[in-house]
Amino acid sequence: MKKLASALILSALPFLANAQDSIKVAATPVPHAEILEHAQTLAPDFKIDVVVVTDYVLPNLMLDEGEVDANFMQHKPYLDEFNKANSLTLTPVGSVHLEPLGGYSKKITDIKNTPNNAKVAIPNDPTNGGRALILLHNNGVITLEDPSNILSTIADIKENPKNISFLELEAPMLAKAIDEVDLALINTNFALDAGLNPMKDALIIEDKNSPYVNIVVVKADNTDKENVKKLMKVLNSPEMKSFIETKYEGSILPGF
Repeated sequence: MKKLASALILSALPFLANAQDSIKVAATPVPHAEILEHAQTLAPDFKIDVVVVTDYVLPNLMLDEGEVDANFMQHKPYLDEFNKANSLTLTPVGSVHLEPLGGYSKKITDIKNTPNNAKVAIPNDPTNGGRALILLHNNGVITLEDPSNILSTIADIKENPKNISFLELEAPMLAKAIDEVDLALINTNFALDAGLNPMKDALIIEDKNSPYVNIVVVKADNTDKENVKKLMKVLNSPEMKSFIETKYEGSILPGF
């Protein structure tokens, strides 16, 4: 019996080693998957299996259901709201980069020239929607009741002098709607994916003091797992910081 137990333990050791030497991560294409792909080159003995997704909901559901070990596609205000709305306890394990939200247009070249009765598209999720409204407030387009409230909604607009109408869309759809509106507030990952250059094309953009740093997230009981620690070590390395600064030329900023 002891021999059998010992054999079972020994047979499990390769599996345990493999679990520590690999990790499966759900990530949006740009820049998250690109950053993970570069992380793989920095840690060739550690397998990073990237599952590319194109929205902000599925990666958290996949993580909760155990389909992936981690995800990399969101900031903490979004995660907090998602956990609250879905009674989950998904947990951040580290920050990686900041993607400034920007305002883009094919109809105007200066935010001051936003026309009366303009159509403006913003994200329809609570945190990014509030984030977009705060950016508009900070640039004098509207006035919010409380510009420090990251969950501000259209109902919280105190003054709308140009009678702007707002179109609330899922974040991945905003870049596709840019031809149909006067201004679209787009997350940098989706802007880059659509071929837009935040530093050149954005009429308005968040500064480096934005609180919306993108994070790696795992299930609450997995925060101390060895493969999670290995992933964060490479993502927070000096080599990764240099990669982000060089590749994205200020459109995306290191967040660690």
